[in-house]
Amino acid sequence: MGTYRDTGVVLRTQKLGEADRIVTMLTRGRGVVRAVARGVRKTSSRFGGRLEPFMHVDVMFAEGRSLDVVTQVVTIDPFASHLGADYAAYTAGTAMLETAERLVADTAEPSVPQYHLLVGALRALTQHRQPPGVLLDSFQLRSLAIAGYAPSFDACARCGLEGPHRHFHAGSGGMLCDGCRVPGSSVPAPTTVALLAALLVGDWDSVALADDRARREAGGMVANYLSWHLERALRSLAHVDR
Repeated sequence: MGTYRDTGVVLRTQKLGEADRIVTMLTRGRGVVRAVARGVRKTSSRFGGRLEPFMHVDVMFAEGRSLDVVTQVVTIDPFASHLGADYAAYTAGTAMLETAERLVADTAEPSVPQYHLLVGALRALTQHRQPPGVLLDSFQLRSLAIAGYAPSFDACARCGLEGPHRHFHAGSGGMLCDGCRVPGSSVPAPTTVALLAALLVGDWDSVALADDRARREAGGMVANYLSWHLERALRSLAHVDR
């Protein structure tokens, strides 16, 4: 039975038997990995606290028939210890974890940009660089872009006509010109569209100019766009404190 080493972020855990857990991680080298952590729920476990959601860890795995087995864990960033006492940051972080898992999926293919994006977003959350809701919206837009679903907030998503444009339609890929507008399109405020464009590229000076109304509308549009491409809403979004 071979072994391998990787770094990853714990996305979620689930109980297995009386003392074990199945740990799902987004790793740098192998994408989403599900592995068994044996005895991790015992109080005597050597690395139980290192395999909680949000933890950024260096892990040694032993290859198994159906699931690999965690044999060694070293903490890189204890994000979980920083987020537990901040409800807004915790709920935003939980939505980030679910977004990452859903977009990368169980392909066992590496997605280094997604991995680095998640680590950077969790670090920004713990360092309070921006409000949690703002960081979440930016993370989800960038994660969608990496996955090949980048929304267009300037040119028309259908014909490519340069904007600005008035109409937004998630199924069409973003903003639409008057000629390409489809039924069900919304008409967001121009300040909201500008905010979304800034969030996508990380223009934090422009983000800081947005008011609460634009931020709320932008958050709803990001959630709608993400749900469209995932074909169902994230469960964690219902708990996000904005």
